[in-house]
Amino acid sequence: MELFLSTYVNKVDRKGRVSVPATFRSTLATHRESNLIVLFPSYRVPALDGTGSNYVEEMNERLETLEQFSDEHENLSQLFAEAHPLTMDGEGRIVLPETLKDYANITTDVAFVGLGAMFQMWEPGRYAAHRAAVRERSRLQGTTLPPRGGAARRPQ
Repeated sequence: MELFLSTYVNKVDRKGRVSVPATFRSTLATHRESNLIVLFPSYRVPALDGTGSNYVEEMNERLETLEQFSDEHENLSQLFAEAHPLTMDGEGRIVLPETLKDYANITTDVAFVGLGAMFQMWEPGRYAAHRAAVRERSRLQGTTLPPRGGAARRPQ
C-alpha cells in the first residue's frame, strides 16, 4: 500500500476548491477508486481525517467484526454517517463542503498532513500548535516504535 507522507499547505479558492498535493494524488491512484477522497471530521482533533477507497473498505471490514447493535459499533458507524466522498476534478482539486471547513476552521489555506494510510487536513496555524504539542508529548513520554514483530510498548 502506498502511504500519505509529508505536509503541504495549499490555498482554498473562493469556491472552496483546493488542489490535492501531487504525492497524495499518486497514493490515491493506487486505490480501487483513484479519484475518490473520503473526508470526515476527526474524532480526536479539530481537523479532517481523509483517505482513499481501499482504506475506507478496510475500516468497514474492521467495523463489521463488532457486535452489530453494540454501543461501540454504533459509535464507530457514525464515522460513515459523517463521511463525505469527494471526487477530484481533472486538475486534482476537490471542493470542501462548508460543514467540513467550519469543523476544522479552514478558510484560506489548508495543511495536508500525511499519516501513512490516512491523512489529515488542518487550518495551518492550528496544525503548527498541534505538531509542537505532539512532539513535546512524545519527548516527555519517550515514545519509540515497537520492535519489528513486537507488541506495542505503552508509555508509563
